[in-house]
Amino acid sequence: MKVSQLIEKLNLSVFTSPDFDDREIDGCYIGDLLSWVMGKAQSGNVWITIMNNVNIVAVATLTDVSCILLCENVKADESVIEKADSQGIIILGSELNAYELASKICGEI
Repeated sequence: MKVSQLIEKLNLSVFTSPDFDDREIDGCYIGDLLSWVMGKAQSGNVWITIMNNVNIVAVATLTDVSCILLCENVKADESVIEKADSQGIIILGSELNAYELASKICGEI
């Protein structure tokens, strides 16, 4: 599944620029401890988190995740959005919790 399909199927909010590389998704990773995510998330994963600071963009770049998915109605701050846009990182949002999102994503891929 591609990021654009995930956005449509789960009715996700898109916080970053709509002009993005429509990457392939091959799994998901849930984590809020940035150092842990750096060591565990895999390239192509959807990273599900509640973290909302500029450091998530750096971690997403290092791990090469397909996108960052903020759960539980967390909104991306403007500084985070600007940094993500400059790095080509997609940030999405949902009102669902991490478990619900991971279940839906894994049911689709």
